[in-house]
Amino acid sequence: MSTEGHKELEQKLSDLSQMDMKKAVEKGIQAVRSAAVLRCAVDTGALRQSIYAEVQEETDLVTGVCWTNSLYAPFVEFGTGPKGQEHHEGISPDYNIAYTQTPWWIHESQVDKRVAEKYHWFHIDTPQGRFYQCTGQPAQPFMYPAIKDSQDIILEDLKTDFIANIKKVTK
Repeated sequence: MSTEGHKELEQKLSDLSQMDMKKAVEKGIQAVRSAAVLRCAVDTGALRQSIYAEVQEETDLVTGVCWTNSLYAPFVEFGTGPKGQEHHEGISPDYNIAYTQTPWWIHESQVDKRVAEKYHWFHIDTPQGRFYQCTGQPAQPFMYPAIKDSQDIILEDLKTDFIANIKKVTK
């Protein structure tokens, strides 16, 4: 290879290394967010509205992050109690969840009455107020399935963008 050809190849490789991955990652993480929103169990809609996505860019690294800041999201994703342990299909295999096996009591001040009535929780009335007995809830995964369902689409989109950039650089 001539010196001129070598310089041209180096320039093309340098141009290729400058490929803007941020757009591709943004598109991918938005696909994950959309899938999570669609899969999310809905009661009031608050959990759905708490699902966010962003792209973080460091020197040589572009990362897409999808998350929720809802305090009860893990209970929905993984389930709770014996019911959660019994019915947790679709949760991430990377987590080993320990489910409590005994029912627990929730004071009326800690739960919306509408929710307690919706689930027909057993309750007792005491001088300290009403207490509801809870035996858990099945898992209703939405975050993990969203990434799993989107990974092939994301990889295909990245591949398409990469090929387009190769073609542009090699012209």
